[in-house]
Amino acid sequence: MILENILQVAKEAGKIMIEASNPKVMEKSGHANFCTETDEKIQAFLIDKLSKICPEASFLGEEDGQDVFTAKMSKGLCFVIDPIDGTSNFIYAYRPSVVSIALLKDGRPYLGIVYNPFDEMLFTAEAGRGAYLNKERIMSSDAPLAESLAVFGTAPYYEELRDRTFDAVKKLMPLCVDVRRSGSAAWDLCSVACGKCSLYFEMKIQLWDYAAAALIASEAGCKVTDIEGKSLSYSGASSVVCTARGIQEIPEIF
Repeated sequence: MILENILQVAKEAGKIMIEASNPKVMEKSGHANFCTETDEKIQAFLIDKLSKICPEASFLGEEDGQDVFTAKMSKGLCFVIDPIDGTSNFIYAYRPSVVSIALLKDGRPYLGIVYNPFDEMLFTAEAGRGAYLNKERIMSSDAPLAESLAVFGTAPYYEELRDRTFDAVKKLMPLCVDVRRSGSAAWDLCSVACGKCSLYFEMKIQLWDYAAAALIASEAGCKVTDIEGKSLSYSGASSVVCTARGIQEIPEIF
């Protein structure tokens, strides 16, 4: 029942995103790091609704100064939310943009929801119970990398990682069919989960970018680690590599 209630909240948040018109844009620290009044409106909506579903849960969110992971959040229940993952896409009406909601239990992912309201694509996962797209079970691709698309993120707010990112892309391109970039880490991870591509990487993303989608990808048979092959901490920013079932080991591109 808790999952169904959270799914309904995610859908309502997606409706707010779709109905937004010419939202005010604010710039945060970092290159082209934006927030809109719609980001803030959706985050406030999510906190209000989700706190009624799980009154005991704490919250970590990208906006409004609620973006610092604390020791308290590693115990009990904690919602990790990104009201709009793909804010720059949202500003320029360049899809996709998604709502991302994760529920951590004692510091580990317990529930994950990623909703693309523009295409009505709702990804969900519960730890140990599989991953789903619009309630249909999904599994990642079993094709080799040579027969697959790969997707990457540019870690745009971290200029010091730019050269390393594109050096890795240059090494990756001859190993796969082609590379893509969507502008939403959560969407990229879900794209690997449902078999659209077989590899995703980004040198640094925040917990709210990956918490929900990493669980979805893992439950779809993907291997999700940092670029050194270590397990994700679920306590803050990290590099992320996600490979589908058909890729037995991370290619030597980093």
